[in-house]
Amino acid sequence: MSRARYQGAVTGSGTRPGAGFAVKLVLVALVDALGVFGVLAAWRAGSWGILAATVALLAAANWVYFTKRSLPLKYILPGLAFLLVYQVYVVGYTGYVAFTNYGDGHNSTKEQAVDALLVQNERRVEGSPALPLTVVESSAGDLGFAVVSGGEAEVGTADEPLAAAPGATLDGGVVTAVPGWTVLDRATVLQRQDEVTTLRVPVSADAADGSVRTQDARTGYVFQPVLVYDEAADTMTDATTGVVYTPNDEGQFASADGETLPVGWRVTVGFENFATAFGDDRYAGPFVKILAWTFAFALLSVVTTFALGMFLAMVFNDPRLRGRKVYRTLMILPYAMPGFLAALLWAGMLNTSFGVVNQVLLGGASVPWLTDPWLAKLSVLGVNLWLGFPYMFLICTGALQSLPGDVYEAARIDGAGRWRTWRSITMPLLLVATAPLLISSFAFNFNNFTLIKMLTGGGPRFDDASVPLGHTDILISMVYNVSGLDGSAPRDYGLASALSIVIFVVVGVVSAVAFRQTRKLEELS
Repeated sequence: MSRARYQGAVTGSGTRPGAGFAVKLVLVALVDALGVFGVLAAWRAGSWGILAATVALLAAANWVYFTKRSLPLKYILPGLAFLLVYQVYVVGYTGYVAFTNYGDGHNSTKEQAVDALLVQNERRVEGSPALPLTVVESSAGDLGFAVVSGGEAEVGTADEPLAAAPGATLDGGVVTAVPGWTVLDRATVLQRQDEVTTLRVPVSADAADGSVRTQDARTGYVFQPVLVYDEAADTMTDATTGVVYTPNDEGQFASADGETLPVGWRVTVGFENFATAFGDDRYAGPFVKILAWTFAFALLSVVTTFALGMFLAMVFNDPRLRGRKVYRTLMILPYAMPGFLAALLWAGMLNTSFGVVNQVLLGGASVPWLTDPWLAKLSVLGVNLWLGFPYMFLICTGALQSLPGDVYEAARIDGAGRWRTWRSITMPLLLVATAPLLISSFAFNFNNFTLIKMLTGGGPRFDDASVPLGHTDILISMVYNVSGLDGSAPRDYGLASALSIVIFVVVGVVSAVAFRQTRKLEELS
């Protein structure tokens, strides 16, 4: 085949496009459709960075797959796009959050915080009557309330204050029909319950008169805001006490005496989260202990699993051993079991009072495998050894079978014994083949959240810690606990992101040093 015909066959850009070009056209059209959807979603959300990146990726995809000049990029672009979206963007956004106060009380923008404060700080107007209420929907799709006030029907929406509804039909003092509006039935109201209970319909054009709210979609009450926001002065005033709150550098409205309103907004706080992680007594002490245990856990996990896996691989690699295939199959059974399920099973087996290990194997002993600090760490290492050695067994078996036989023959001729052969030939060559996998195993165990969460939950807890951290927590589970996702602590995504950046740096440095040592091994071999 000529070079031109070969390139045309690969790119689908020959003189006769054929089915390949049609398939490519359909696939790119689907990608473009999804991309346009993403652009519109980013536009509505005001995420201009995501919008620009999406447009750039779409333009690159269309250019690459409809030009004859970029054959290598046709294969590289998908992986590059996923790298940018799922790695570079995630790391970059995590880095951004690490320098903010993002967390409970600081989840949104300032505008959203102001709206939330005004909505959450309302009180029912004293002496206001209960208003028979009907949920309605305008022809434009806006949700509204139709109420009966003073025997007359009024209707309004969040943007349009209550106004007389001529021609409305009342039955038993309740509005049953309004011209130009659709009365929602009970089933529809239940489906849209969140919208109904959060809807506020102004009583009049004067916001001070309050708004109608409902909790049961049948009776409405007039509420007035306790706080008043002055946009020009950028202040929040308590209408009952007259206290004025002004914005501070922490993303909150604060009074002159330091009292703050509960809802704030995200602001940049510099290195404050890192200073908290390393300098705050609540986190600094546990952080040092957890960091040391994380390194010990990751390193010991790699060493123990590799040692056991290599030993078994060498044993079952001996041609004199019968039934090697059966033994090898049995050795990889733990690897076939999902890690989170195996950790849960072991947690039950190691239970102090009812576990199989204590009740059956140890004759009813009461060994606190998961509640004593040192035994809990030993249990974590033991369970991880059971889960991890099959992987090392597989890669060592493959590496041993790929070692050149003539090297061993030369060693035997030179009079080298088994120990000398293993130390000078087998081990160096085995490390050259498996070193990258050992590095990846270290990185995996450094972030082995599943095992810690499912087996010990990070416990037992530190006695002197005021935060939910324990003796078997590693950095990644510490990040999870600090983030507050499990509800055990207030959410602090900024601090959790700062700790995530520390993990990223540590793993990156260790991996770089390890890969450098791997190159030295290759040079020696």
